[in-house]
Amino acid sequence: MSGGKVDIKVVLLGKSYAGKTSLVERYIHNRFIGDTVPYQNVITIGAAFGAKTVVINNKSVVIGIWDTAGSERYEAMSRIYYRGAKAAIVCYDLTDKSSFDRARFWIGELQKHEEGCQIHLCGTKYDLIEGNPDLRRIDEKETKALAIDVRGDVYETSSKTGKDIDKIFVKIASDYLNSKRETLEEETSDIIKLHPSKKHFCPACRS
Repeated sequence: MSGGKVDIKVVLLGKSYAGKTSLVERYIHNRFIGDTVPYQNVITIGAAFGAKTVVINNKSVVIGIWDTAGSERYEAMSRIYYRGAKAAIVCYDLTDKSSFDRARFWIGELQKHEEGCQIHLCGTKYDLIEGNPDLRRIDEKETKALAIDVRGDVYETSSKTGKDIDKIFVKIASDYLNSKRETLEEETSDIIKLHPSKKHFCPACRS
């Protein structure tokens, strides 16, 4: 989709070649760019933007997705793009231990600058380790422990097969709707407390 209002801003962070762009392409366009461009040759300069509408229980949520560059020289620029994000998908390559170390850096940045941002951990390129388990370099127990620490979820995805990619965005959209509902319930409760009886006239709410 293009134009229109975005309900929730989501940012993808992680090391270069961690599979962020491939993940976005699979989610938004349902295609695997690795079919024409190998995983290791996909790189984003600055940031790329895409949006998609998710329908949860007949309610539509427009998710705006910022795919940021992972190169260290673009770190300062990435901070501009994750400012105000309600959710972040921190990506790491399941076959590259250094990418997980880099993920910890981005988590620290988010916790420092965007305290209200919900963090989701995303291991990418699951298809590679599914074909050859010896390629795995990231321990599942370590990722689960980190997810508990950031009070987030952890996913192991494949942009080639589409494994679990939709799940991440459905969870983000569901959390957004639940948050909106809770806020509405709190506001309604406050109004009832202020004006428990219609016998008490309230000019603001005309009750």
